[in-house]
Amino acid sequence: MVAIPVLIVIPATDTARESARMSAESFASGSQAGTGIDKTAESDLPEGVVLDTNFAAVPLGMATPTPESFSMTATSDDQQFVVRGMVDSEQISSLTSTSSDGPRVFCDTQVGLAPICPGDAASGNAADVRGLLGVSQLSRRQLSGDGVAVAIVDNGINLAHLRQRGLSARLDPHVFWTPTPNIKPGEYPVDHGTMCAYCVSIAAPECTLLDFPLLGSTTSGGSVMDGFLSDAVQAYNVMLTMMRKPEAERPYHSLVVNNSWGMFHHSWDFPPGHPGRYADNPNHPFNLIVGSLAQSGADILFAAGNCGTDCPDGRCQGVTTDVITGANSHPDVLSVAGVDVNQDRVGYSSMGPGQAPLATEKPDLAAYTHFNGSNAFGVGSADGGTSTACPVAAGCIAAVRTNLPPSLMSPADLAQAARDSAVKPSGPAGWDREVGFGIISPTNLATRVTPIV
Repeated sequence: MVAIPVLIVIPATDTARESARMSAESFASGSQAGTGIDKTAESDLPEGVVLDTNFAAVPLGMATPTPESFSMTATSDDQQFVVRGMVDSEQISSLTSTSSDGPRVFCDTQVGLAPICPGDAASGNAADVRGLLGVSQLSRRQLSGDGVAVAIVDNGINLAHLRQRGLSARLDPHVFWTPTPNIKPGEYPVDHGTMCAYCVSIAAPECTLLDFPLLGSTTSGGSVMDGFLSDAVQAYNVMLTMMRKPEAERPYHSLVVNNSWGMFHHSWDFPPGHPGRYADNPNHPFNLIVGSLAQSGADILFAAGNCGTDCPDGRCQGVTTDVITGANSHPDVLSVAGVDVNQDRVGYSSMGPGQAPLATEKPDLAAYTHFNGSNAFGVGSADGGTSTACPVAAGCIAAVRTNLPPSLMSPADLAQAARDSAVKPSGPAGWDREVGFGIISPTNLATRVTPIV
């Protein structure tokens, strides 16, 4: 018998609402201490599920945004909340309820960072990527990411390292969440999250970084890390709380969310066909809260993953098909594959299609990777993997958002414009399983959306 972490969606109760309220107040005061949920909520759970009282209830935020402001209704209107618990592995097959009137149990999947294949030499550098993206043209149009927040959902940012690399990086320490709040935002060891922050800044040097270090530290060689979807649910709730405010009351008019991580193998999930599964389940609570955050006006990007046929990550366990799963295959996010500076797909970049009934045309786009840039893993080491391609693309979106808040163009419309303006280096127009609709082109995208600004 093995204890398995699970997420439980429960109908709204006074206990759940009070837990969510206290958590929101704790966030507003700049403290994450002392939040959780009363043990009496355990009576609302299926038999055998043990409540984690240290995990505050999270509203799923499934209210409908208004077209004018994309602001969401208040927490008191939420009808469903997520809590966390543990259950014996032998009970998983019996937890199959799909009724929205009662508690539903879902896999609290372990997720991992997407580092690079070891031993591959870098191709080109950050200056080459700036040239390929047309950053000088963006600068002349004053598209720098000013007024845009970019959340790095990863394993932490080291601001001092970014500044040593010549960036005038901004970081807001007040919008922050981590399961281990013993380190200040921006003061984490130089690692994967710092690389992502550097790559965002290539196209959006004046964006404001938000540090969401919910994943455990790893190295470029890769290992199973200490992140779970329950951590991501809490982090996304902080961002949703910010985006639910009217645009005039937000600290930033736009939010871009970078996620260079994912589930590497289906063995990390519930069995196929189980209603609590994550990989292909639109009703999983994390997939629901991703959709809620996108509907609130946030642009969300996920790495396609590193289970490509030529050089799959070891955690892929040799599986290279049906590997863009869960939120990485969500219809409301941009899933990003990787190409080098020669515009050739890198061998580790996961290939589509995505997971039905989420979205099958995944990846959406490709962006540049495997170049010298951040030196996060040592001088001359490559910024690689779809871990790098994703923040490069996120920086492009942030740059275009400079004068284009979601009240002028929704994330769904901007994502479609990014697909339509992508550059296909070879092959027929339209989607393909290697690079989606093509390589992101922020200059083409900016030109396409200019009449709206």
